[in-house]
Amino acid sequence: MTHASSSEAATGPKDHYATLGVPRTATHDEIRHAYRKLARKFHPDVSQEPNAQAQFMAAAEAHEALIDTDRRAAHDEAWRQHALDRAYAQTAADAQTQEDAFEALFARAAGRSRRREGPRHREPVPGRDHHASIEIALLDSYHGARRTVSLQMPVVDAVGRASLQTRHLEVDIPKGVRPGQRLRLAGQGEPGEAGAAAGDLYLDITLQAHALFRVEGRDVQVDLPTAPWEAVLGATVTAPTPEGDVQLTIPPGSTPGRRLRLKGRGLPGHPPGDLYAVLRITLPPASTEAERQAYQAMAQAFAHYQPRPALEA
Repeated sequence: MTHASSSEAATGPKDHYATLGVPRTATHDEIRHAYRKLARKFHPDVSQEPNAQAQFMAAAEAHEALIDTDRRAAHDEAWRQHALDRAYAQTAADAQTQEDAFEALFARAAGRSRRREGPRHREPVPGRDHHASIEIALLDSYHGARRTVSLQMPVVDAVGRASLQTRHLEVDIPKGVRPGQRLRLAGQGEPGEAGAAAGDLYLDITLQAHALFRVEGRDVQVDLPTAPWEAVLGATVTAPTPEGDVQLTIPPGSTPGRRLRLKGRGLPGHPPGDLYAVLRITLPPASTEAERQAYQAMAQAFAHYQPRPALEA
């Protein structure tokens, strides 16, 4: 095991979270936003701040270290080991005899400490929280689901060697969960040291793109192709929803872009969201002589109609 220098043990490795000004629980989006803000502030071509070049380079280094999942895990592990180093150093400082000091140093190298009575036992170190993303399908939000999540988790063996280990967890996706929400799995983060509590695992919810439906908060939208006569005269048509087709009435005189609301057919919740069918007027092709004549008849019937009034001088 490589030992840190005395100065590094005292101050710890670089804290990239502090450089970007974000908490250790920051999401990827929060990290990107913080980096872009600092990059604009300290860019050498525009910044008048003292040490702008150094600040800009430090922000870039921190962003590169935290935006990559593996490098972030290694950075977090370095800080976890630093916390352990401080705990072991405190144990050694508390030792009353040379024998106690030797025992504490041996425990540090081996990654364990002999349990003992009194105030000089190894300091408990709570496990760190871990973060990951999970992508779900739209119907998972409507009905709930159970999914397997594979995670790369940093572990330290008995002699202090750090490595990444794959864990597989079964996760219950609750009904009504929305994109951007975060699920907390208590105790599924990093194990604690010396009897301390384990950290938690936080899963950020993202939604798979759907061919028909768009999600905005709890509401869902779908484009509904509509013939011109259906919009003008009104009609009852079949419209899709995530839970099956429904019959939808298009009021007479509807215009392109009109949103028809299906109350309570959005994402489940208290209250549930709504589903909006957005009318998109489609023009039939004129492939036959009869179809061309139909368009000619319409042109004659609407000879007074000006489709471009805003362009008139």
